[in-house]
Amino acid sequence: MGVWQFFQDQILGMQWLHEWIGNVLSLLGLDINGRLGGSVQFFLYDVIKITVLLCFLIFVISYIQSYFPPERSKKILGRFHGIGANVVSALLGTVTPFCSCSSIPLFIGFTSAGLPLGVTFSFLISSPMVDLGSLVLLMSIFGAKVAVIYVLVGLVIAVVGGTIIEKLHMEQ
Repeated sequence: MGVWQFFQDQILGMQWLHEWIGNVLSLLGLDINGRLGGSVQFFLYDVIKITVLLCFLIFVISYIQSYFPPERSKKILGRFHGIGANVVSALLGTVTPFCSCSSIPLFIGFTSAGLPLGVTFSFLISSPMVDLGSLVLLMSIFGAKVAVIYVLVGLVIAVVGGTIIEKLHMEQ
């Protein structure tokens, strides 16, 4: 087993937890090969795994986000123009937390600071769709290839969407 496979199975996939829960349920007399036992094992394993991953990811994303307060993000985005600004904006959207709840205040701040609408929309599209949390969760469930493809497609959609909005001159 290679290092990457070990990381994906044992760290991200938490196979050790699946086995441990199976052993505990077997000790309690539940047949984990049956429908009920298998369902209980699956439920407990997924609830614990997703809770641990989300708590860890929220901590890491909050830490990363502390380096990108709105003022700093505005300053960074103000340096770029054209499609490069859309790309940087979409990439900055990836370090915001899981939903658009935190992105909309930043979006309003970006537009009131005078950043181009297309650039701010690249951020707004990318932020809830492509984030570090979804990357790690997708990687733990579907593998690295699917996760990377998802992130790349999401970034392309964000850049193209922001560019289209910019070309339509919808500032008013």
